Amino acid sequence: MNDYLLTVLLGIIEGLTEFLPVSSTAHLRIFEALAGVNLADGYWKMFTIVIQLGAILCLPIYFRQTLLQFISHFPDGPRRDRTVVNHPLTLVLIAFVTTAGPAFLLSKLIGKHLESLTIMGTSLLVGGVAMWAVDQFFSTPPFRTERIDETSLFQAVWIGACQILSAVFPGTSRSMATIAAGQIAGMSRPVALEFSFLVSIPTMVAATGYDLLKSLRPGHGANAVGATHIDAHGWVLLALGGAISFFVAYAVVAWFMHWVRKRGFAMFAVYRIVAGILVLAFASRLGS
Repeated sequence: MNDYLLTVLLGIIEGLTEFLPVSSTAHLRIFEALAGVNLADGYWKMFTIVIQLGAILCLPIYFRQTLLQFISHFPDGPRRDRTVVNHPLTLVLIAFVTTAGPAFLLSKLIGKHLESLTIMGTSLLVGGVAMWAVDQFFSTPPFRTERIDETSLFQAVWIGACQILSAVFPGTSRSMATIAAGQIAGMSRPVALEFSFLVSIPTMVAATGYDLLKSLRPGHGANAVGATHIDAHGWVLLALGGAISFFVAYAVVAWFMHWVRKRGFAMFAVYRIVAGILVLAFASRLGS
């Protein structure tokens, strides 16, 4: 496949799936397998990190007004009922730290499972069933939390703990885990979705940043990014993939926020179930 076509397709797939509850990791790995991309190659590992960073950058821009409001009202909150401990900015960091510690300790297990299509397919299927059940039983009023600045410390810790599942089991989907966790904890759909997006900013920046530094580290192996010579053509592909991922992800976030307020997550649950079955069938044929 032509390098430019491959770059465009990977950027689109990353942008489309990073923030939807369908698992971008699973979709990228499946497409790369079908396209014959060498997953052990240092350059393509770096490419995956770059397009993920491109998608991440859309969030602080899309939510800039919310973030600026949080900063301007720190630590009391807009209604003067918050403290340093339970201000939304603090709670986002608490959710991140709750995830980061265990995820770092389990990094070897995460790496072992990262490219297993069987695990991805199972996670897609099980996560789809769980998401459908949560959306059916936890989506009707009254909600304990209908505003993002009403989020509690317990909810933040709970969401952070559930986010660990997405780090350990590729295909679970970080957004699926955090959205479902928020709904179970009493958040309305829009609040659960918005908190999920906000938590993803430090979580994804840390995760992709760690992956990039680890790959660049001297002595990491022959396939490390740092050992790969990147020519002008390679840099153009990186820039193109990151830009495409950014713009597609921005459009998806805007659309997703609007969709969820009116229709919920049932469509994505069904998609996950169907995709999980297909991935498991594909994995059985490959014997992986």
